[in-house]
Amino acid sequence: MGRRDSLALLDSAINRSEFDEVVALIEQASSIAICAHTSPDGDAIGSGLALSSLINRIWPSKTVTNLLADADGEVPRIYQFLEGAESYVPANKYMGTPDLFICVDLSTASRLADAEQLMQKAKMVAVLDHHPYNESYWNAGLVRPDAAATGVLITEFGCHLGITFTPAEAQCLLCALVTDTGRFQYQNADGEAFEIASLLVDAGASPSQIALNVYQSDRLAYIHLAAKVMGRIRTFGEGRVAYSYVTTADLAATNVPLSEMDGLVDIVRCVEGTEIALFLKEVDGGKVRGNLRSKSDLDISGVARALGGGGHAAAAGFTAEGTIDDVFTRVVPLLIDLLALDKEHE
Repeated sequence: MGRRDSLALLDSAINRSEFDEVVALIEQASSIAICAHTSPDGDAIGSGLALSSLINRIWPSKTVTNLLADADGEVPRIYQFLEGAESYVPANKYMGTPDLFICVDLSTASRLADAEQLMQKAKMVAVLDHHPYNESYWNAGLVRPDAAATGVLITEFGCHLGITFTPAEAQCLLCALVTDTGRFQYQNADGEAFEIASLLVDAGASPSQIALNVYQSDRLAYIHLAAKVMGRIRTFGEGRVAYSYVTTADLAATNVPLSEMDGLVDIVRCVEGTEIALFLKEVDGGKVRGNLRSKSDLDISGVARALGGGGHAAAAGFTAEGTIDDVFTRVVPLLIDLLALDKEHE
């Protein structure tokens, strides 16, 4: 592992025992499906690929399949440079029932979308995640909302197994960490995140390749769409909330897929003096997806939950029925109430 003792990263006996429970399920299973949440991001893809590689190397007799939660889904273009990305199978194309279904980067079953039924049929379920949850449905797992990314947990799982990461595994895990910390700019970029990043770079991960593929390879159509988003930015709540949106007409005109729009909320987040960013995008089926980001101590996860979503204190999301205007009308009072509550505590 280079100059660091990887086992030193495992900071409690609790984590080790929970990892052991996951290992026990892996050893019992012949077929394993690994799946993350709908509309996968860098943490979902990177963590899933690294975990499947670890399992394949330690238990070569297992049949391991990386699943996409969405029917006919595909790996977002910006993550296709990761080794193994071509191995993903859409949930509706998976034949059979896995002995073990491992959820990565999600602990809420409904976020499995088209893969949820497959998970329910599996003999055993494990979860490795960093999102808050209300109820457990798994046989074994570790959920640590204080971890910066699920990639942190997969790295520590590999360390617990005593394995030496390959450069490809390290690259997947660093991509998971870099993207979920916003290039180490978000509040979740703690000391553990930097320690893990250092370990992964020592193992062969290339930060420059991640930057090139994820952040420096925007298509011209995306840049034009980003310009529209910039032009629509408005503030409310006495300048504490920045807001923008895209419509299905925008998507049709630019031909930018939803899978490549994760970075647009960060454009809204950059407005000086604001504490919260709200970004809405119309999707098929008369629905709107919302992204929320907090730049302060304001916890926006409750707002997302009130609209049927969830997430972290500083980064959350939701999907709601209606038009952009309908959803905006619903979310604004919730944000205003949050700001008012914050003022009361000043």
